[in-house]
Amino acid sequence: MNKKRIALYALAALLLVALFYLQFRTWRRFDWAVFLAQTRQVQLIHILLGIGFTYLAYILRALRWRIFLRPVKQTSTMRLLSPTIVGFTGLSLLGRPGELIRPYLIARKEGLSLSSQLAVWTVERIFDIGAFATMLVFAIFFTSGPRQIGAYYGRFRDGGLILIGLVAMLAVAATIIRMKGELLADWAEHRFAGSAVGQKIATRVREFRGGLNTIHGASELLQLIAVSLVIWFVIALAYREVTGAYGVAVLQIPISQIFLLMASSMVGSLVQLPGVGGGSQLATISTLQRVFGAPPELAASCGILLWMVTFMTVIPWGLALAHRERLSLRELSKEAGESHQEGSSQPSAVSHQEKPG
Repeated sequence: MNKKRIALYALAALLLVALFYLQFRTWRRFDWAVFLAQTRQVQLIHILLGIGFTYLAYILRALRWRIFLRPVKQTSTMRLLSPTIVGFTGLSLLGRPGELIRPYLIARKEGLSLSSQLAVWTVERIFDIGAFATMLVFAIFFTSGPRQIGAYYGRFRDGGLILIGLVAMLAVAATIIRMKGELLADWAEHRFAGSAVGQKIATRVREFRGGLNTIHGASELLQLIAVSLVIWFVIALAYREVTGAYGVAVLQIPISQIFLLMASSMVGSLVQLPGVGGGSQLATISTLQRVFGAPPELAASCGILLWMVTFMTVIPWGLALAHRERLSLRELSKEAGESHQEGSSQPSAVSHQEKPG
């Protein structure tokens, strides 16, 4: 682990400590006995359904990647499922260093260049942002649920307007890069000649343009949009199953309001520690308490359980697959990072004999 990464983790840890302190300072009467009692009363069937929806979302992500690959490689969703699950397991356990595992494994398994799969990975993020933003904005402006949360509705409405602007900017940027990407990359190289910054900008622009070029025709575009929307709706269903598992009125949250809870979790996830989380749970707990009126003990229990179901339950599945295929998550992360930095066009086929993780 390099000094820069250590510094980032240290900063994240300090921020989380400060956030935890501020949160629990408001809970001077927090009753741990009530917290445990609230957690024990959870209905297991709803948790299992939440895990099922979470796993379905991973399968749909493998399907979406197959659609991305269709113009250059004919493969199957099941063939891409293993690297998808192992990749998200690496992300859960290792944090940002594990992000490259999924495109790296897919590139190696399908005999494609790492740069091409990084391009797909980059464009996939745009589809995720656009799909979630579409559903959130629809919930805010075209359903009655968010209007029922009182004073906080105005803040979510303003956030929705900002999100519309962000998505519009991303759409314009994507169009420009697809049409003039090579010119932009050349400009960056000449503008920052001799600097690593220019080379990095040029590489990212070319990767993104390459990802956009994998979308051949309106049929593929519509399929990608449809699958992306379904992915986020399925994740919302997982959230609703977990909140509904407590069997209390305050957590019987309609699906239109669930998207507001998901948005707060996503904002909180910007401050995370590998395998620990922190920011996501705190943001979710705070939203459950302040916006939806849940008692502190119930909000804490539900926030932690949401994080475990939607983010951590992939780990057993991923470790089992990694063990079966004799893959080491840390070695994969290291190799993927080195290949990316070196600009390797073909990831090496290395046999991993170490234990997972």
